[in-house]
Amino acid sequence: MASSGSNSVTGTDAPVNDLTVGAREQLLDAASDIMREGDTIDLSLSELSLRAGLNSALVKYYFGNKNGLMSALLDRNMGKIVTDLGALVAKDMPPEEKLRRHISGVIDTYYTFPYLNRLMMRMIRDSAPVEAARIAERYLKPISRAYEKLIEEGVKAGKFRPVDPQLFYFSVTGAADRFFAARLVLRHCYDQADISQEMRDAYREHTIGLIMRGLLLD
Repeated sequence: MASSGSNSVTGTDAPVNDLTVGAREQLLDAASDIMREGDTIDLSLSELSLRAGLNSALVKYYFGNKNGLMSALLDRNMGKIVTDLGALVAKDMPPEEKLRRHISGVIDTYYTFPYLNRLMMRMIRDSAPVEAARIAERYLKPISRAYEKLIEEGVKAGKFRPVDPQLFYFSVTGAADRFFAARLVLRHCYDQADISQEMRDAYREHTIGLIMRGLLLD
């Protein structure tokens, strides 16, 4: 006879077999929210459980451990970036418009996930070599190859200076990561508690203009 009461794993009345992908996404969403609001890439399972409204045992059930949760969150966030960039490179449009759209997308992504680059660097640094290599092959190298292609297209079209794609990668990523990871600087130097949508929009236009002026031929 089935016992009644709350399930010890889910913290709900639903049996484990009835769990759906919804609980998995709740945990990822909660982890993302905690890191974004706290400007951190550190979180505790108790904090995650409270925020998601789920038993912390579900982290082991879905991800194996907290590191597995972080890896899944990185995959979810970075997977869309790589897919979108690949689709953009394949579009039939001027290379300068492709890069403007890409830089705009990067700024918007880091506004939503300001922890993204810090999380990726920690995962590469702290993971086993095989996992670090997987992250590089799946995310870093495709982005680097896309930049090589975009810059090559622009140079051939007579639009771009022949800049180093590797340095260009660090310029774009650094511009986005540094700004959106600098809320403490905003608070203590400029008396601003957070980055508003208006500031994001202004920074997007500023960054696009700054980078494109350095890339486009006179």
